[in-house]
Amino acid sequence: MAKEIPAEKAKQGRQGTRVLAILVGGLVLLLVAWAVVEYVVR
Repeated sequence: MAKEIPAEKAKQGRQGTRVLAILVGGLVLLLVAWAVVEYVVR
């Protein structure tokens, strides 16, 4: 028989928010680096 787990313990959400913030931050850093390179090359 499977063990019953309360709904609060079984929840796995809100972990993705941290990952999303890291990905967005990396994208912003990439855009800043790209802008610097474009400015220096000209």
